[in-house]
Amino acid sequence: MTAGAKRRSLGRGRGENAVIEVAWMYYHDGRNQQEIAEALGISRATVVNYLQEARETGLIRITLAAPAFTTHRLALELCDRFGIAGAWVVPDEGCDAEGTFARVVRGAAQWLPDLLAPGDRLGVAWGRTVYDLAELVEPQVIADLSVLQLVGSMATPYGFTAEACSTRLAQRLGARCLNLHAPAILSRAELAAELREEPILKRQLEALGQVNKLLFSAGTVTAESHVVESGLASRADLAAQVAQGAVGVICGRFVDAEGRALPGPAEARMIGIELPRLVGLEMGLLVVPGRDKVAPSLAAIRGGYVTHLATSTRVAEALLAAG
Repeated sequence: MTAGAKRRSLGRGRGENAVIEVAWMYYHDGRNQQEIAEALGISRATVVNYLQEARETGLIRITLAAPAFTTHRLALELCDRFGIAGAWVVPDEGCDAEGTFARVVRGAAQWLPDLLAPGDRLGVAWGRTVYDLAELVEPQVIADLSVLQLVGSMATPYGFTAEACSTRLAQRLGARCLNLHAPAILSRAELAAELREEPILKRQLEALGQVNKLLFSAGTVTAESHVVESGLASRADLAAQVAQGAVGVICGRFVDAEGRALPGPAEARMIGIELPRLVGLEMGLLVVPGRDKVAPSLAAIRGGYVTHLATSTRVAEALLAAG
């Protein structure tokens, strides 16, 4: 085919076909932008636009091999210091808080499927970190995988409810989704106890005992904590728990600096997995996207919830300095 014929072919094949043609020549054939422009009879600016479109629409996905992050000096130091099996550390030089958050979550989303195997029962916490991660996981199917919601539903002002997190992740991984059909917290302990004995919910809660892997991010105990904003705890509850030594939140429950659960007045009213069931699992992937989560993350590590850790360079340095 002549160059002129190629140019006419591209001219007729506008839209996705043209984007694919340019993307193939650039990423597969290794041709530069100017060479592609000359070969196809289009401007270099058009080539740039087509490549950008290929990335934005998901036709092209650019990833770095896992060892670039898991064998990073800081990753190895985290494993050695905290006795965990693996760490994924992304660079964050020049990033603001939101930029760091996005990089860490994207990195964890890339890593998670590598940590799963057919037949796993993956327990999923809730929050923005987990929800955004679920959105970024590459669609695939892991045979006989189940994703389980660990905390009941709540009237949260955010879009990342507990059931949204587990449902979305299950969709991305081609997994069964086992959600809890009950509120995360009820008005009376007696009502919660009765509800736990309802056959449907009782079976769902029993299924949580089969969880062998965990995905979570430890929450903070600041005034802006999601446990307050979502109604799991009042500001008075938060203050009382902090006074007792609470430094973080795991799956809606307060923990002290050693990762020990701190039962409070709301404990008997909650519907969800009890923290001791999450200690010592085959895999516990903790995602730490910001320095504000250093203290609660250290508590989670000390408490035995963590085997794998995803974070950024500056946060990793903060964890090492504080731990």
